[in-house]
Amino acid sequence: MLPMLLIVACAGNSRKSADDESKSKEPQTVQVKQAELWDYRVVASYAHNANNYTQGLQYVDGIMWEGTGQNGDSRIVRYDLATGREEQLAELDAAEFGEGITIYKGSIYQLTWLSEHAYVYDMEGKLQRTISYKGEGWGITTDGERLFMSDGSSVIREVDPDTFRTVRSICVTLNGQPLDLINEMEWIDGRIWANIYLTHSIVVINPDTGVVEGYVDMPELFRSLKDNPEAEAFNGVAYNPDNGHLYVTGKDWNRLFEVEIIK
Repeated sequence: MLPMLLIVACAGNSRKSADDESKSKEPQTVQVKQAELWDYRVVASYAHNANNYTQGLQYVDGIMWEGTGQNGDSRIVRYDLATGREEQLAELDAAEFGEGITIYKGSIYQLTWLSEHAYVYDMEGKLQRTISYKGEGWGITTDGERLFMSDGSSVIREVDPDTFRTVRSICVTLNGQPLDLINEMEWIDGRIWANIYLTHSIVVINPDTGVVEGYVDMPELFRSLKDNPEAEAFNGVAYNPDNGHLYVTGKDWNRLFEVEIIK
């Protein structure tokens, strides 16, 4: 369950002036918003390539886009849910480990885990440019104008789309405590929905405050997998704006699920 997750202090996400430090010593009242536990209903289940170590997932105009990980098997693919037909668009060098993806203003952005750079492709997978950044790359999402990036910590960074320079940092908190292991992300109706690594949970984050306002636990999905012994962590969340449903899967899962969130 989500409340049992590892929590660590946010670090390096703000710079305080001397005046700020002085004010911080004064007694302050902190209001903690308790996250709501939401339910869900499985609407449909689709075949998913069990060789896809899912790192990023996005649904755009009826097409599913996926970024995969593992050295020697990090790819970007797109596929049709109805037929399951998959088309590979790009593949990383065997020395690189692919991470999250997002589609931003007609380009595909793909993070790498430890290589400290992002690849930007056109919609057919042709490499347009490479952007360097510091630290690890985990998840990435966009609201259409801004990019948000996770690195496995409790901090989400808003980054400049051209340089990946940090514009601002968001300390994510669950019930008043920093929440670690933020992974794959999706922007939905003004909120960031994020997988929490090594759990079956998706949290809903207010990007202005960093507060987790709600979460969904989905362990039953993993337990429902059949003939899938290689299945690993729950990861991958995409949104269908036409019906409000989510698509979720996991690393090396052989199924992808369409779910309706019930608040």
